[in-house]
Order: sequence, then C-alpha cells, then structure tokens
Amino acid sequence: MARRLEEGATRTRPKLPGRQDWSSWPNYDAAAEGFRGYWYPVTWSSHVTGKPKAFTICGEKITLIRDNGTAYALHDRCPHRGVPLSLGNQQFPGTVSCPYHGWTFDLTNGKLCAVITDGPDSPIRGKVGVPTYAVAERLGMVWVYVPLAGEAAPPIDEQLPEELVDNAFVMGGRIDPRAGNWRFACENGFDEGHAKYLHRTSLWRLFKPMPVWNITRVVPEGRWIYRVQDEVHWEADFPGVGHWTGKRWWKLRPPKGTFNVGNTGTPKKVDPVIEKQGFPGFASLSMPGVLRIVYPKFIHYEFYVPVDADNHRYVGVMVNFLKGVATARFYAKYLGAIRWLFHGQFSGQDAWMVDVTDAPPEKLYRPDVSLTSWRNLAESTTRQKLAALKGEPS
Repeated sequence: MARRLEEGATRTRPKLPGRQDWSSWPNYDAAAEGFRGYWYPVTWSSHVTGKPKAFTICGEKITLIRDNGTAYALHDRCPHRGVPLSLGNQQFPGTVSCPYHGWTFDLTNGKLCAVITDGPDSPIRGKVGVPTYAVAERLGMVWVYVPLAGEAAPPIDEQLPEELVDNAFVMGGRIDPRAGNWRFACENGFDEGHAKYLHRTSLWRLFKPMPVWNITRVVPEGRWIYRVQDEVHWEADFPGVGHWTGKRWWKLRPPKGTFNVGNTGTPKKVDPVIEKQGFPGFASLSMPGVLRIVYPKFIHYEFYVPVDADNHRYVGVMVNFLKGVATARFYAKYLGAIRWLFHGQFSGQDAWMVDVTDAPPEKLYRPDVSLTSWRNLAESTTRQKLAALKGEPS
C-alpha cells in the first residue's frame, strides 16, 4: 500500500518530455515583433515610387517613397496630429507632405522644412521632425535597417548571404503577406522533420521520393548553423503500427547513402559557384531569420520579415548563378513552373502550418534539434549585440 502524504505535503508532478516553454531563450521569447539591429527586405524596388506607401516592420510603421531615383524611409506618422504620411504626397522635390495640413518633411533627415498652411515663416519649421531609416537596394528589393538603439546601420552586404555579394546571378521570387508569427515561419523553414511528411503531397515533389526519417545534427559555422544529415531512411517499420514508406511506383528510385546538397539524393553535378562554397549541409539559417536551401544547380532563400506579433512578410527568392542566354531559360522555367509549384503550392503548405501553430507550450522531439539550435543562435547573438551596445564584454 502506498504511503499517505503527510499533512501539508504536495505531490510532485512528473516532468513531461520536451520543453514546455521558451524560458531558456528569454530574448527570443520577447522577440514577437522581431529582432532589431538588422536589415529587412520590404518590397520590390519597382514598387517604390514617388507616391508614398505604408509598411510595418518589427512593429514600426514606415513609409517608403522614391525621389530622384533614391528610395527613402520615414516613420509613418506626422507629429502634428498623428496622420500617416503615407497618405500624403510630394509637393516639393526631396520632401513628403502630410495630407492634413501640409506639414512637409525633408526625406534625407526627416526635419520639418515647411508648413504650407502656416506660411513661409512658420515658427515651428525646423523644430520638429520624424525619424528616418537607412535604406539600401539589393536583390531587386528595398531594404530598411531597423535600429536596436539608434545606432548607425552597418553595410548591408555584411548581412547578405556571402555567395550573393561577389557572384553574378539571376533570380525570381515572391513577396507575400502571411498570417502567423515570424518565428513560427523561421522555425518551419529550418525544421528537420516537417518537409518529409507535410510536403510529400506537393506537386513540386510529385516524382521525387521523400525520406521517412533522418538522423540529423546541427553544425555551426561562422554566423550560420547547418543541418547535416548522417542517416537517411526511405522506409521503416513502426512497432505495433505498421510499415511506412516514401516510395511510390511513379516516383524516382531513392538514392543510396547520405547527401547534403539537395534533399532527394546525391547529385551528379553541382554548380561550380555552389560547390566552391563548401556548404556543410543543404539547409542553413542565420540571423535575423534568413534561410538558405542549397540544391545542386540553384539556391533557395527565405527571409522572414516581422510585421507584428501576428503577421509576417514572406520573401522567397530562387537564385541561379547563370550568365548570358542561360538566364532566359531560367526565367522561362521560373515563371512557367517554379513560381507556381514551389513558391506557390509547396510554400503554401508551409503558410498553412505557420498560421495554425500555437506554441508555447510545446513538447519537443528528437528532430527538433534544428529548432533549439536556431533559438540558441538567436539568443547568443542577441546577448552579444546588447553587450556590445553597453560596452560590456560579450
């Protein structure tokens, strides 16, 4: 017979498997609206014109406008009565004017340079302004730097994937507003377990087999972490349940051995630019949420741009390191198939899961080493950034 508990004593609930909350990563837990101190892609360069447009990044309301070929970013709120400047327009070169009373701000520094309804000698002119943001244009997109504590923006090329800085390439991509927190999107992208199961029904993988399960480890290298596959299993017998296989009669035969370029087999030939990089694994991730998936002939990138705690902007880019007439073949293939099959239906399955994910609490399992490694990277990098701003040793 079990002994009765002494009066006043309490039973200790057995510890459940897996982590229940995000208390091990306090900075990550607090980053529902994203990490500041980074460049974020906002929209295609061609979409930024002389008419201001409104965007939200890391919870900050920003307006983008182009003047004389240069893109500018300002805080999207007139200090007079709080009207969005994105509803205004350009009344003078190099400025944007609020639609309410004509308060006019210099695009380069955000200072109030004229008040149309108060005359040329308005006493408030030059005394107020709106915050501005550093802007750069790369990969055919406008990027905005969201500062952590008012610091100057570092060169954007320091944050881009290294192979995109020094090599010629062609690219195609999509920018889509999506529901769900940016962290769920980022974790989904690097998640070791989901692709083999969730995407097994995608048209992109119609004729290519997907593994059932892998043995995976995560390897840090520089500012990136890499998923490295040590074992790949194409079928398995589950005790008391039955047999499961990723093989189908209409799919290609699964390859033998392990592989870390592409996710369906060892390639016969790898693009020389990709091969030169010496990637340890085909999936890698860096701050502030940049996913890189390496295939033999192209690289797929995903940038998860925080909007607010409940929404993010998905930026998917496919890059081929091609020159000359070969670029035309890439664009025909991308626009004719890849954009719809990969950046459409395949990525749409991810969007579905991101939208319905509800964590924490959560109970993690073995493949979630990819998630915990990413959270550890985010946590350690953020601590180093905060320490550097305070002048403390990291």
